[in-house]
Amino acid sequence: MIVLVRHGRTDQNRRAVLLGRADPSLDEAGRVQAAALAIAVPTMLDGRSPVAVVTSPLRRTFETATAIAEALGLPVETDTRLIEMDYGEWDETPLADLAPEVWAQWRRDPDFRAPGGESLADVQARVSECAADLLERAGDGVVVAVSHVSPIKAAVVWALGGEPMLAWRLRVDVASITRIVGGPGAPVLAGFNQPVR
Repeated sequence: MIVLVRHGRTDQNRRAVLLGRADPSLDEAGRVQAAALAIAVPTMLDGRSPVAVVTSPLRRTFETATAIAEALGLPVETDTRLIEMDYGEWDETPLADLAPEVWAQWRRDPDFRAPGGESLADVQARVSECAADLLERAGDGVVVAVSHVSPIKAAVVWALGGEPMLAWRLRVDVASITRIVGGPGAPVLAGFNQPVR
């Protein structure tokens, strides 16, 4: 099983800006959420043994992963395939500042990208490979993967056998938990966007 965890909140998340490769720390609420995730994740392993805690290299995910790894007694590993979408020149742009025609094009073209950034198709390709590797590594156990909104959506799309544009129809909140298990012939979505309590 893969337990996918979206990192705790940052100030940029609070302000509703595109947050890609910019590297802020968790804000105060995010640190509280990371502590709550460290309590919640061990209860969601379905009796399986944790194999690894793997994270995007960005600070917000690493801080969240560290709290979870300490609770599980495991080291933190990084995998660059779990990094957030590269928004290029639009990184840290307020969502409200993007023109309606930009949103429309982005929502209909999987190869659309911000200047200097990645497309949904790019993210889907790298995350699909990563998710398959992590599920294989998990075996009968669990790999906890701490990541960002776009890669977690891409992992869900992979599990469901969908196309990259399906990501637009998914919502993944900060400090949420999504679970993917191996099934007969294909992965299975076992839990989606579950909040920590």
